[in-house]
Amino acid sequence: MNLSAPLLIIAAGGTGGHMFPAQALAETMLARGWRVKLSTDARGARYTGGFPPGVEIEVLSSATFARGGLAAKAMVPFRIIGGVIGAVWKMLRDKPSVVVGFGGYPAIPAMAAATILRRPRMIHEQNGVLGRVNQIFAKRVDAVACGTWPTTLPEGVEAVHTGNPVRAAVHDRAGAGYIPPGDYPMSILVIGGSQGARILSDVVPPAIAALPPERLRHIRVSHQARDEDQERVAAYYAENGIDADVEPFFHDVPTRLSEAQLVISRAGASTVADLTVIGRPSILVPLAAAIRDEQTANARGLVNADAAILVPEKHFEAQTLAEQIDSILSNPQAAEHMARAALSVGRPDAAVALAEMVETLAAKG
Repeated sequence: MNLSAPLLIIAAGGTGGHMFPAQALAETMLARGWRVKLSTDARGARYTGGFPPGVEIEVLSSATFARGGLAAKAMVPFRIIGGVIGAVWKMLRDKPSVVVGFGGYPAIPAMAAATILRRPRMIHEQNGVLGRVNQIFAKRVDAVACGTWPTTLPEGVEAVHTGNPVRAAVHDRAGAGYIPPGDYPMSILVIGGSQGARILSDVVPPAIAALPPERLRHIRVSHQARDEDQERVAAYYAENGIDADVEPFFHDVPTRLSEAQLVISRAGASTVADLTVIGRPSILVPLAAAIRDEQTANARGLVNADAAILVPEKHFEAQTLAEQIDSILSNPQAAEHMARAALSVGRPDAAVALAEMVETLAAKG
């Protein structure tokens, strides 16, 4: 490792939605000769398996008021302060040229330390509405990058639309040829974010089982389900004679996505970015519990381009979904149009655009 190379600290954690674009920037900056450290907490560290080996992982203390009982909530400020002190100490020993926050409460210590030490810093917001942590730092950073456009921003804050960076495994399949549905094996990919989604496990299997027999006999399903749902979902598919691979987590989502004729998914920012870079038709079910309804905002670009069907949770039921699936798989021309439309709103250069913002910020010092 070249210790004289400029250092980028990436602050991220919590979910794959924060970690995947962080990973994409890390890959890009390493290729540009930078040193890269990822600052996260123990929970975020579980998502670091895909990061290049050249990235140093720093685990700091952080916490959120959204989890745990009263005792745990009472300890939150102390855990965050401990993490900030640790981050300040580390930055004094190895000064970063730039610190980039991707949101999630594990990003708080490094972003707060960078603010205290007045290091060049920026945030990247993946969703169409700023998350809580990015809201805190939006007016305290030198630059704001947005993955979804338009993004709702605090008054007086300006941002650059970079798009959401995608991992190298996704970028390698950018614009991969789409095989429209027909009388041959077809693949449906069902993904509910990094932790799966119960509503997809409840509604999608009976919807697929309700498809016309001539369609159903060609279909194979890759379904991401939560641990507690995996057995019953797999059993349902098997009982209905449907070829299905049901797992809590797919490590090869880019491959499965590129092979799919149709994707049924939540509308997380990273998933939407993957859909637009590879280019696939989708049925999107935004998370209703999201306080800021950011997933509906994330899906807007795909829906407006006629690349996706948006189904609010309250209207997500098996018979209607079966009709929507069949309307796509029975119409190859419509499916191909949706795939091309998804590509039309993609930003495959997002990681490069973000890297250039980092280097510009570093040059200003």
